[in-house]
Amino acid sequence: MNTDSLQIIRPTRRLLYDLNIPGDKSISHRALMLGAAAKGITTIRNLAPGRDVAATRTCLEAMGVTISGNPRHCTVHGASLRAFKAPAQPLNTGNSGTTFRLLSGLLAGSSFPVTLTGDASLCRRPMARIARPLRRMGVESRLDDGERAPMTLEPATPGAIDYTSPMASAQVKSCVLLAGLSAEGRITVTEPALSRDHTERLLPAFGVPVTRKGLQVSIHGPANLTPADVHVPGDPSSAAFFAAAAVLTSDSQITLRHVGSNPTRTGFFEVLQRMGARLYWGESVEQCGEPRADLVAESSVLKPISLSAEEIPTLIDELPLLALLATQANGTSILRHAAELRHKECDRIASTARNLRAMGAAIEMHDDGWTVKGPTPLSGAAIETRGDHRMAMTFAVAGLIASGATVIRGANCAAVSYPDFFKDLRNVAHV
Repeated sequence: MNTDSLQIIRPTRRLLYDLNIPGDKSISHRALMLGAAAKGITTIRNLAPGRDVAATRTCLEAMGVTISGNPRHCTVHGASLRAFKAPAQPLNTGNSGTTFRLLSGLLAGSSFPVTLTGDASLCRRPMARIARPLRRMGVESRLDDGERAPMTLEPATPGAIDYTSPMASAQVKSCVLLAGLSAEGRITVTEPALSRDHTERLLPAFGVPVTRKGLQVSIHGPANLTPADVHVPGDPSSAAFFAAAAVLTSDSQITLRHVGSNPTRTGFFEVLQRMGARLYWGESVEQCGEPRADLVAESSVLKPISLSAEEIPTLIDELPLLALLATQANGTSILRHAAELRHKECDRIASTARNLRAMGAAIEMHDDGWTVKGPTPLSGAAIETRGDHRMAMTFAVAGLIASGATVIRGANCAAVSYPDFFKDLRNVAHV
């Protein structure tokens, strides 16, 4: 009945399950890159299995880095940051903006020119935001049309920089910090609000001291990285879909094991608790600066929510899912200050509104988000993912509470971050 590109989701009555969430995608990218730049053997356990992280691995291997093991548990044989070899062709980062932006920083001090590119979707996304600080560091970075990939980096030794980012972006911040590993002097990045801080948490595990003060983070270059043993926690962005499914369905309880509980990633869960959701974190443990804990989610009655601009960086990937949850809240929710969603794998603001309307939701679209009225019964509909994994997974959850069948076209894009998502969803929901 289903193929890789077409998934049919039917409503379920309850969810009762324990689930191990695959590794965090953001941390996995960084662990691979830092392991490749360190001299020695880095072991990475619970590596995220999706296509995005595979793109990072492929790019590193194209520069002579040996990575052995399977997609979830690997060993990186690093030879140091300055031992990368010139790739035979442009590095193809696929659909992964994280790979593109972070690798641009890591290669800013290369002794050879290198071109980074990606698929058609990635080549429509803004890249001038990283080219600008790299140029200020003395790295010539040419974009195809001044704004978008492909991007060519010329050999350089990056200089010191005190950079004030115009946006709260973990990818911009990390690009500058990774360029700083090859730089001469102090590298400082200041943000208008705190974005994900995985890079600054992971760098000390690889022997690079980091200074943090409020919204400012600094390192000193050049750096000599040492190998590490990294156990990646479960991805909170992936866990969010199963937590939402449990909250939305009656008589349900799901336990999600070893989920990353980094405060810069738990904004979705905090907002969901404000909406009245019954969510409970277990005892936290930490490894390589990253905390993790079990998370229990139960059926809940939801209240509407209004988001502040400061909250957006901590839940940017979960906003379409939050819009779905708002359709079942008792009142009007205002989810705005998120114009960045226009520049993801697809225009997530427009796609979320279009698909929710197709299911019968009362949603008004704005340039930077939505106003959602609830509660509204949802009906099964044909859903277009537009190649965006967050769309595929969000509307699979919607299908669990909709009347009739929900047909998700292009569902195979979920493999970008979570290849077994639909398999796990069926195990949890028995659909």
